[in-house]
Amino acid sequence: MKQKIFNFDISSKNTLDDFYVSNSNKEAYNFVFNNNHQFKYSIIYGPTKSGKTHLGNIWLKKNNALMLKNINTFNDLNFNQNIFIDNFTENLNEENLFHIINHCNNNSLKILLSTNLYLYEYNFLLNDLLSRLKTFNFFEIKLPDDDLLINIILKLLNDRQIIVNNVELIPFILKRINRTYKSIHDLIDNIDKLTLEKKRELTIPLIKELL
Repeated sequence: MKQKIFNFDISSKNTLDDFYVSNSNKEAYNFVFNNNHQFKYSIIYGPTKSGKTHLGNIWLKKNNALMLKNINTFNDLNFNQNIFIDNFTENLNEENLFHIINHCNNNSLKILLSTNLYLYEYNFLLNDLLSRLKTFNFFEIKLPDDDLLINIILKLLNDRQIIVNNVELIPFILKRINRTYKSIHDLIDNIDKLTLEKKRELTIPLIKELL
């Protein structure tokens, strides 16, 4: 399989060629890449900054779908497009989502949801909604492995035009960072700010100031 690189900038082109595939995210990637028609109702679960929105936007384009950004105020059930709802458990209007799922079911439309919570981690008040969600296909993005961590770090540094001259720098970071997607993003943001503020190249001593 051709290696692909994560592109976490949601304003970018969001193509499969910008997505680095590892064992951590292969399941969700394969779902979007194969575009299997049997998966009409699906949920992508993964930690913050793990690429759920990226994959959701790719699925949206491949399926001529509509992104619903605010289902709390959504009341138009006359649409005839597949649906993508990103981070659906945030400020969730359960009754609206239940009606949207029913509409998709009645009109043979696909629906994709993304979230950073397992279903059992959210206190659903509407049992009928929870019952429907349990029938969805579930695709998980796991915590990043070393291969993915390295590529995320290199891609984020490259996005900010930060040059890595010391081959020991990436292993140094890997041994000391909290191994989550958000921690990586926060560290690279802080590196970017510090290198700009101090007008210094990226070095291990500079990294030590942040870790």
